Amino acid sequence: MTVNLEVAEGVGTLRLDRPPMNALDVATQDRLKELAEEATRRDDVRAVVIYGGEKVFAAGADIKEMQAMDHAAMIVRARALQDSFTAVARIPKPVVAAVTGYALGGGCELALCADFRIAGENAKLGQPEILLGLIPGAGGTQRLSRLVGPSRAKDLIFTGRQVKAEEALTLGLVDRVVPAGEVYAQAHAWAARLAKGPAIALRAAKEAVDTGLETDIETGLAVERNWFAGLFATEDRERGMRSFVEEGPGKAKFR
Repeated sequence: MTVNLEVAEGVGTLRLDRPPMNALDVATQDRLKELAEEATRRDDVRAVVIYGGEKVFAAGADIKEMQAMDHAAMIVRARALQDSFTAVARIPKPVVAAVTGYALGGGCELALCADFRIAGENAKLGQPEILLGLIPGAGGTQRLSRLVGPSRAKDLIFTGRQVKAEEALTLGLVDRVVPAGEVYAQAHAWAARLAKGPAIALRAAKEAVDTGLETDIETGLAVERNWFAGLFATEDRERGMRSFVEEGPGKAKFR
């Protein structure tokens, strides 16, 4: 399989496994969607890590496969391509991308689907589609601009240039830079900590933030308000408040 789902300590790792560069061909895209939906359904998966291995995250689309497609074929495929990445973005649990080596084109777009990005010092990210006479087609024009702002996104998309880890951190494209050998361990630790948290509240927080970014503030506030009130019906809310009153902050143990 080109993508695998491995679960440990409440953390599901979506592991890309298509050597040597984890090129995202059609089969890999479809498998990614399938496993993202499985991670969404599974109660034993409380948080997710996306990882490509020690050497490379994902170097982009399979260009040879794409070259063989004509306009009609891509009209059919473009929606499925976006849907596979959207399935990752809509996992209603905390998701972290563990980025080593190249994360280019579709690889960068996949990292953008995560809530948090930890990059190795050897990471290089970019949207080089313009160099092929194309634009990003798996969400890059939308998610990148929302993350780093339109001007910075246009710089990366218009030029197709690659940025190293430190510049990516400055741009806000990644959230933490660590030694390459520590990327997965730190990503797993981040996910494992959140896997112990209140699952419904985390889902609510993610949906409220993401919905707010995609719509007007009044709609976003309505989503926040409804989730906020609804969480008062959960056992985790009872546990959290009781623990705060009896033991102080930060000591609650959630189910």
